[in-house]
Amino acid sequence: MQEKFIVAIDGPAGAGKSTVAKILAEKLSYIYIDTGAMYRAIAWKCLQVSEKPTQETIEELVQNTCVKFVPNKNGTSVYVDDIDVTEAIRTPEVSANVSAIAQNEMVRKVLTAMQQEMGKSGGVVMDGRDIGTCVFPEAKYKIYLTATVQERAERRYKELIAKGYNCELAKLQEEIAARDHSDMTRAISPLTKALDAIEIDSSTLTIQETVDLLYGICVGGNDVV
Repeated sequence: MQEKFIVAIDGPAGAGKSTVAKILAEKLSYIYIDTGAMYRAIAWKCLQVSEKPTQETIEELVQNTCVKFVPNKNGTSVYVDDIDVTEAIRTPEVSANVSAIAQNEMVRKVLTAMQQEMGKSGGVVMDGRDIGTCVFPEAKYKIYLTATVQERAERRYKELIAKGYNCELAKLQEEIAARDHSDMTRAISPLTKALDAIEIDSSTLTIQETVDLLYGICVGGNDVV
């Protein structure tokens, strides 16, 4: 039986991790696990309770919340306690609050345990901020996917405009830079590149070119210079 390994993809917000990881999982016939969606799901639930949830509220909610991924004809839907929140967790409001909520120690402890259970048998492509450093430091393939702040802001801008949201590119760039700083300097599981991770800058690459690079690494053992 062919070995089913774990592919860990980390990197900053807007680097294309989710899109690339999803396609890569399909090519490998693996399960795709979007850990960022899990943190967004908790942020969404917290915001249903309060615009400024307390740490106590956040910790109570995460311990009493079921987050699951359900396959559908278009890919995967995200559910929180049997409510489909696939689109709701991608709003600017959730994006503005998820980093702060993700810094909570209890949130990370609970969701990390969920993620480790989901991927314990291998055969998964998992993306997030600390997959290769915390969740699965033993992953066979670790990728650090990044892009310039400007490029990531432009991608987010196009995505939001296509969905009908009003937004400013300059403001998005500021928010992404602030998110980077928050993710990289938080005390618990900060965003860092694993020592043995392969770094890929997708600033000038198409989605397909990025996927092809990662697929070559996983299947062909190709190195990236």
